[in-house]
Amino acid sequence: MKYFEIIYRYGKKRGKTVLETPTKMDAMKKFQNMELGVIVKVREINEPLNLKFQKKIDNYKSPIKDKRIDIESFISALRQLSVMLDAGMPINICLRETLKATEEPMMNAILKSVSDDIESGQSLTESFRPYARQLGNLSISMINLGEQSGSLAESIERLAEILQKIHDNRMKLKKATRYPITIIIAMSIAFTVVITFVVPQFQSVFAEMKTELPFPTLVLIWLEHAITTYGVYIVVVAIMLSVMFTKLYKSNEKVALKTDQLLLKTYIIGPVTKYAMIGRFIYIFDILVDAGIPIVNALHAAVDVVDNKYMKIKFQEIGKAIEEGRSLYDGFEASEYFESMILQMLKAGEDSGALNKMLKKITKYYNDRYDHIIDSVSSMIEPILIAAIAGFVLVLALGIFLPMWSMADAMGV
Repeated sequence: MKYFEIIYRYGKKRGKTVLETPTKMDAMKKFQNMELGVIVKVREINEPLNLKFQKKIDNYKSPIKDKRIDIESFISALRQLSVMLDAGMPINICLRETLKATEEPMMNAILKSVSDDIESGQSLTESFRPYARQLGNLSISMINLGEQSGSLAESIERLAEILQKIHDNRMKLKKATRYPITIIIAMSIAFTVVITFVVPQFQSVFAEMKTELPFPTLVLIWLEHAITTYGVYIVVVAIMLSVMFTKLYKSNEKVALKTDQLLLKTYIIGPVTKYAMIGRFIYIFDILVDAGIPIVNALHAAVDVVDNKYMKIKFQEIGKAIEEGRSLYDGFEASEYFESMILQMLKAGEDSGALNKMLKKITKYYNDRYDHIIDSVSSMIEPILIAAIAGFVLVLALGIFLPMWSMADAMGV
């Protein structure tokens, strides 16, 4: 959309207004319908600051945000829709009943908008399409498949199962990392408290004795000075850098790709991300192919749910290979993310016409790998935690007790 400033005359007076339309001609027609006066001049302008500000206020007040919807409320709504559609109820009645049972604000607002669009004659796919950012492209594809094939209830139920699987895997990861994260937070708090409140007490004693302080003690004193003097600034700068990096990650494709590539090489995070993304991709590809969606379309839909941008680009090579007339085996090999055994299973499935059967076996293989690495997260992090705790205790012990021993020797105790 563009913005046009229209200067007009009514009687002996002049006025101006700003209209948002696709073209200059549309702006003039819209103005004429408003019947405000005679057009004197029309010119295209940048979006006015007051309109930008008003849009930000409207977006802030609107329950529909520019982010993914709460997946649990979406799954619940999908399951309810599926059950009622399977019972033969009209879609508009199903939507109204689902709307009544939905308490989550964004989901409620989306369902209300979709229900209104259905009442005005739009299809379910077209009604949901404006909310692809909130619901995901996969959701739109599955709903469209259901409408095209006449099995809407089944497609929505399959979509609920896919989203439930993704949600369950995320919850497994959160559960596995809850203990290590708790330990790290507790250690950070303990270290800050000791540095802030305990070290100054010893520092005053050491100053009175006028003894030469060992290096570990000087490190503790420096840390105490840095935290008490610049602590607030450090926190503010850290938050600002975090916000700036997040915005840069979202707006700059190169930064996002490099970051996601580095994450895949990071200890623990890399393998967890890799198997989570591969498992999700294969699982959804299998479900969509089994539902009768063409392989190319199924690949595009499966790629959309891969969060890691670097892996997403690699997986897009599979779809390109199919479009170029090459085999699925060639596409998976070109992505460079699948083991030789998996590639041979795909080739066997393609050659024998049992692709669905092989995809299910591959899905199970990656699910088992993901579950194994999730179960091993705690044991993989334990050596790091133990080393961190040992370092924490060693620095405190050396920093506090070394000068005390020096003073005791000086006093002949």
